[in-house]
Amino acid sequence: MSNNKIIHWFKFASPQSFYPLAGKMIPWFWGLTAVFLIPGLWISFFVAPTDFQQGEGYRIIFIHVPAAWMSMFIYLVMATWAGLGLALNTRLSGMMAQALAPTGAIMAFLSLWTGALWGKPMWGAWWVWDARLTSALILFFLYIGFIALQAAIDDARRADKAGAILALVGVVNVPIIYFSVKWWNTLHQGASVSLTKAPTMATTMLWGMLLMALAFWMYSIAVALTRVRAIILEREAHTEWVKELDEVKA
Repeated sequence: MSNNKIIHWFKFASPQSFYPLAGKMIPWFWGLTAVFLIPGLWISFFVAPTDFQQGEGYRIIFIHVPAAWMSMFIYLVMATWAGLGLALNTRLSGMMAQALAPTGAIMAFLSLWTGALWGKPMWGAWWVWDARLTSALILFFLYIGFIALQAAIDDARRADKAGAILALVGVVNVPIIYFSVKWWNTLHQGASVSLTKAPTMATTMLWGMLLMALAFWMYSIAVALTRVRAIILEREAHTEWVKELDEVKA
């Protein structure tokens, strides 16, 4: 790759350059969300066979598992952006981390809530202090703590740095969540989908799971880009380009 191309892409690290790019990408990701979500829901709830052990109640995994995956993945991405902002002092990095946190918190909450609905008929309890569940709850609190910490500090740059430290410290919890079913004797079942092993579910179930995971992924990107544009306008309100943008809209 030539130096000119590197410089061309690096310019999008500027909020002013990234703002219109995000605006162009958002409709595409909303469209992809619908493309994956509609067939994903259809396969998951109407085509996939009934589980011989769990009956129809197992279908909640098509919401629960993608939400759990995304809660962990978004946290890693959020921490990466926060770390880049802390190391390179780039404005957009902190904005991206701030934009990702609410979606990650929603995914973490959704995984806990659907897990409780699944756990009641399977385990006979809404909640147990299982290693997987407890570490997932800690992840939710890390998201809430990150959001609250940033909201408590008026200066945006100081808030980004404080949030980055919390986000980076909390990264250690992600592998604990993922490997908890292997490291400890837990009630939570092991992974049905793995990169190193053949899936343990029917093909139609696997397709439903993957389509729903892609839908959740596209949704998360679309929402994060929408939110970061709002954050850019709020933080850059004093700049000339935002003032000019307001005049054009008016």
